[in-house]
Amino acid sequence: MEELAVVILNYNGRAFLEQFLPSVLAHSSGHAVYVADNASTDDSVALLEKRFPEVRLIRLAQNEGYAGGYNRALAGVEARYFLLLNSDVEVTANWLAPLLDLMRRHPGAAACQPKIRSFHQKEQFEYAGAAGGYIDPLGYPFCRGRIFDTVEPDRGQYDDERRIFWATGACMLVRADVFRQLGGFEAAFFAHMEEIDLCWRLQNAGHEIWYCPRATVYHVGGGTLPKSNPRKTFLNFRNSLAMLYRNLPAGRVFPTIFGRLVLDGISGVQFLVQGRWRETLAILQAHFAFYGWIINKTITRPDPKPAPLPEQVYPQSIVWSYFVQAKKTFDQLKRS
Repeated sequence: MEELAVVILNYNGRAFLEQFLPSVLAHSSGHAVYVADNASTDDSVALLEKRFPEVRLIRLAQNEGYAGGYNRALAGVEARYFLLLNSDVEVTANWLAPLLDLMRRHPGAAACQPKIRSFHQKEQFEYAGAAGGYIDPLGYPFCRGRIFDTVEPDRGQYDDERRIFWATGACMLVRADVFRQLGGFEAAFFAHMEEIDLCWRLQNAGHEIWYCPRATVYHVGGGTLPKSNPRKTFLNFRNSLAMLYRNLPAGRVFPTIFGRLVLDGISGVQFLVQGRWRETLAILQAHFAFYGWIINKTITRPDPKPAPLPEQVYPQSIVWSYFVQAKKTFDQLKRS
C-alpha cells in the first residue's frame, strides 16, 4: 500500500490541468498522482493521455459531482492517506511533507489542510479555506483569514498550528481508513458543504481536524461554478441545512433549522432588493428540496450519534458579529 495518493477530481478542467498539473507532478515526487475524470465533455482525457502519461487516470462513467465523484474514485485507490486536490490549485515545493508530519505527530487527527492563498493575489488568503475553517451554531461557515466577503492579507497572523472545525475540500489530507469507515462524503450533496459535513462527522466520531501553516498552496477558486451563481446558491443553502440536520445534537436540530429559515428568508429579500431574483428563488428551492429529503429519507442522521458541539464551533452568531458588531476579521471575534 502506498503512503499517500494525490487525487484530483476533474470536470471539464482541461485548462486547469494543463496549467497546474505540472506543479503537482514536480512537487509530489515519490507519491502517486491520480486524476479522476468526472465524465468530462471537453478534451481533458485526451490531454492527460498525451501530455501526462505518468498520471494514473480514473475515468468515471457520469458526473456525480465532488461528493459522489470522489467516493467512486477513492474506492479504487489504495493508500494510507488521500490528498484531495482541486484542479485549479498551484502547489509549492515541500507542500506534502509538513502535512504528513502533522498527521504523524497527531494520531487523533483524521484530516488537515495547508494554508490556502489566492492564486491571483498571492499575498492574500483565498476564500475557500484560508487558514482553516470554522462554523457558528446556525451552520454559517467562515475561516481564519476570511469572514463572509472580507478576505485578509497573510501577514503571518495565523501561522500557528491548531485544531480547526473543517478543512477545505480544495486541498485536504485525510486518513483513508477513517474516510472509508464513515462512508466518505454524503453523495446526495453533489457539491458544496460536503467537506464540512465530513469533518463534522469525523469529530462526532472522536477525531480531530487540523490546520498546517507550514504548507502553502495557491487556489484560483470558482473554477466550476462562479461565486455568484443561482446553482451554487441552491447547493450551498440546501446542503447547509442537511448538514445541520445530520450532525447537530437532537435537541438543537429543529430550533436551529427554524433560525436558519428566518435568516435565509432575510438573505432572499436582500437578493431580491439587489435584483438577483434568481438567487432568491434558489434559496426557496433549497429549503423545499431539503424538506423533501427529510420526508423521503434521502438523508438521515448518521452513526455515531451527534455529540455536543465541538469547542471549535464559534459560540455566537457570525452574522451578528460581522454585520451588526462590525467584527470583520477572525482575531476580532469574541471567543467564550
